[in-house]
Amino acid sequence: MFSSSEGKVKLGLDLERTLRCKLGAMDIQKDKLTIQEVAQATGLTPHTLRYYERIGLIHPINREQNTRRCYTADDVGWIDFLLKLRATGMSIKDMRRYAELQRQGDRTLPERVEMLKALRDEVEAHIEELNEHLKLVYYKIDYYQKVIEEQVLEKA
Repeated sequence: MFSSSEGKVKLGLDLERTLRCKLGAMDIQKDKLTIQEVAQATGLTPHTLRYYERIGLIHPINREQNTRRCYTADDVGWIDFLLKLRATGMSIKDMRRYAELQRQGDRTLPERVEMLKALRDEVEAHIEELNEHLKLVYYKIDYYQKVIEEQVLEKA
């Protein structure tokens, strides 16, 4: 944590940008990343990255003089965060709303927190449902293993 000149306490980390994707051998310390490097790092295609930018999930990416996109490590962190939201089942519509709120700054933190709490509750409910299904899978495995063991004993 650190204090601003206004005396307000601010968090030193923006968790939306601290989680990183599998960057492999890519040099994340580079100031500029090409769309191909970002695609490789995130698993998205260049077409999808451009689409995400066009619909507002990603802020307009800075461009070089030759009009090629120049991504930063922070951009990759944001994209990775979006991928995690999507993997948890958040709709593109809600992701767009979240991205819009994020760009508006700290005044939208309460609304973002509520969105994330709702998502958390949905994910936890889904995990509980999956755990119930998993119990059935374990039961079937145990049952079938016992049947197999009995068949082996009968043949012996």
